[in-house]
Amino acid sequence: MALTLGDIQEACPLGLAPTSSTTATLALGDALAVALLEARGFTSDDFARSHPAGALGKRLLLHVKHLMHTGEELPKVSPDTPMNKVLYEISNKRLGLTTIVDENDTLLGIFTDGDLRRLIDKQQGFDVNLPVSDVMIQHPSTISQEARAVEALEKMNEKKISQFIVVDDANKVIGVISMHDLIQAGVN
Repeated sequence: MALTLGDIQEACPLGLAPTSSTTATLALGDALAVALLEARGFTSDDFARSHPAGALGKRLLLHVKHLMHTGEELPKVSPDTPMNKVLYEISNKRLGLTTIVDENDTLLGIFTDGDLRRLIDKQQGFDVNLPVSDVMIQHPSTISQEARAVEALEKMNEKKISQFIVVDDANKVIGVISMHDLIQAGVN
């Protein structure tokens, strides 16, 4: 014997098909859960701590300090460094740039692979003994180590850049973070 929709509806106390009643129950359950979360002051940060590996957890918990290059990985030269040594530092540290710092590691500027290409194109070559201070970019884009990784990615996209210099409150260089680092970590 085959059941019809009418048979199913007659068997249900409200005259609804089972799929309708389960959908209504799920919606009511979701509404109660949201009301309870609001009443208890549960925030998205609380959710992220409960689910750190999820997309929301990564967006809220992962900060620049967790992904930045520091220490020996950090490319830096002094302003009087000749270009041949600047190019070695860029190649050796493999981040596509070097920071230019004073004796206290205070950021003075940067020089990138792109700057090198533009310099060669503009001058049809260059003097390898030229000090980097003559061609460095002053006042580069920086970010705090406490910034969320997703914020760094959004700002990179907005500024159309692929790296940030990470500085402290005194403008001392403490790291570099690249778009590649963010994408590799699953930040989106």
